[in-house]
Amino acid sequence: MRDTPTSGPAALHAAQSFFDQLNRDYVAVHKRKEDLFWATYMATSDDHEGFGRAETEFKAFIADPEKLAATRAHLAAVEAVPPSAARDALAHGLRGWLQLFEANIVDNDEGRRLMAELIDAERILFARRKDFAPTHVNDRGDTEAATLTMLSTNLATNPDEARRRSSYEGLHAVERWVLDNGFLDIVALRNRLARALGFADYFEFKLRKNERMTKAQLFSILDDFVARTEAAQQRALDALVAKHGPTALEPWNLRFHSAGDVTRRLDPYMPFGPALRRWVQSFRRLGIQYRGATMRLDLLQRPGKYQNGFCHGPLPTWFDEQGRWHAGEINFTAEAKPDQVGSGARAIMTLFHEGGHAAHFANVTQNAPCFSQEFAPTSMAYAETQSMFCDSLLGDADWLKRYARTVDGEAMPDALIRDRIAATQPMRAFDERAIAVVAYFEAALYAMPDAERTPEAVLALARATERRIQGVDRAPRPILAIPHLLNQESAASYQGYLLAHMAVYQTRAFFLRRDGYLTDNPAIGPALAEAYWAPGNSLSHDETLRRLTGEGFSARHLAEACDETVEQAWARAQDQLEAAQRRGPRTDDGPPLEAHVRVVHGAEVLADNGDGSEVAEQAMFERFERWIGTHYAAPSTVLQ
Repeated sequence: MRDTPTSGPAALHAAQSFFDQLNRDYVAVHKRKEDLFWATYMATSDDHEGFGRAETEFKAFIADPEKLAATRAHLAAVEAVPPSAARDALAHGLRGWLQLFEANIVDNDEGRRLMAELIDAERILFARRKDFAPTHVNDRGDTEAATLTMLSTNLATNPDEARRRSSYEGLHAVERWVLDNGFLDIVALRNRLARALGFADYFEFKLRKNERMTKAQLFSILDDFVARTEAAQQRALDALVAKHGPTALEPWNLRFHSAGDVTRRLDPYMPFGPALRRWVQSFRRLGIQYRGATMRLDLLQRPGKYQNGFCHGPLPTWFDEQGRWHAGEINFTAEAKPDQVGSGARAIMTLFHEGGHAAHFANVTQNAPCFSQEFAPTSMAYAETQSMFCDSLLGDADWLKRYARTVDGEAMPDALIRDRIAATQPMRAFDERAIAVVAYFEAALYAMPDAERTPEAVLALARATERRIQGVDRAPRPILAIPHLLNQESAASYQGYLLAHMAVYQTRAFFLRRDGYLTDNPAIGPALAEAYWAPGNSLSHDETLRRLTGEGFSARHLAEACDETVEQAWARAQDQLEAAQRRGPRTDDGPPLEAHVRVVHGAEVLADNGDGSEVAEQAMFERFERWIGTHYAAPSTVLQ
């Protein structure tokens, strides 16, 4: 490393040159890794070794002790210079890089060796997992290979118990496969890495790096939430048993008896093809924009494709040293099967959720790309707050009345909206605790001594944790079938979803207090862009919440929502519907998304919005809907 000038204009010039080069180098290594990540996860490439090399190169970049030392030296030199706009901007950008390096640094040879070994082990596991295809019996009575999404959807909606059970057994088969194919060796390797870096175990390592929390802080929040929602969960489980008998709590029955019939009745109002149109229309009316980003959406299942939705950005957003805006390049995916009941609802959920992530990362307006990426020091809870706020709108009565329509334009009846609430509200506590259970399990998994961490012991731990947190002998979604556990970026991080949900309901409460409504509220997009998105990871999650809501992190709003009775939730929904009727429908479509949207199926482009004009946008919707109609039959449902 070259000597760093220590004072005056020379120090500023040297620091600026270092900073500018760091920005450009990072974008190059980040894009190379993300392009290969997309290609291998979308099954358009088998270059797993190339992805492994790119991943290793990226990890080496963000964990380079020389870059950390140089950043510290340049920052100290800049801070010694009298304040000015240029000096302050440079110091801000260098602090962003300092945070990134300190969050990811592997500062000893043993740690670097273990990180390389871990990346290779996960690459091998992922390649093997693509070749494992569990089977189940679908709603037509056919035995078929099934993705995780297909298994979960059939489990919740198929009226035949034996067929539902086949889907649960498929999920359990994934658990057994994971345990028999190297996952526990990876857990031990992750722990060795964490200990080489000075942490008790990998769970603590990830929690401190990603959320800047200790285990004591996290479980103080989770224990409090579990205590607040215990009675509501037990009420729901007792009601299911009273209505359907004790077998209602079997893992292949629980989701169906709590929502399966309503899911099928909702299906005609949530057709798959129009999901793209409804997402764009709704986001535009919220005032959400993407600042010129290019977005690639791969929404349909196919063999070998990764079996979970995600959003990654190959090109982070930033303003360079010349003040030029670098728009984002953002990919997101789903694993939908349009001829399956519930696929349309899943599609719109994915578009709102991953589209919310994309809006966040497209709107980070800082002076370095390190502020606009999903890895540490970006808090998972902070990132998920953005996506979960957007998808929370889909359950609002006024959103359903406006957007949930049959292909013939028939609006969802109020009675069905009420029935949906009657089916989903009692399970709110159970559903949120289904997120918490993963954190309790992973914390215990990584705390187990290596010699005791056998497949049978881990399965027993999973079932015991499900009993303690979810109140059933076996949960409908087996913990070890959750793909997040297999990848080091998402492992030991699942609690971020629950922390985010807490922040979502805090955010919703703010907008409802201030504006009185959420659906089609044009003030929401600009407010989120300014308070939550623009700072990126330069602020903590708590600081962004304070910028918008004026109060720090609080779990109260989510716990209160979970504790509502069906009658209370329906009364609130009626108030939403009446207020929406008084406001009347929006007469405009809102501002353009300012995004180039390409809908793909692997290497095939199904539709895009061309120049972003209204005509091109409408053509995209029509092409996509026509393609879906040509290639998939509508799900078989009975409209009631």
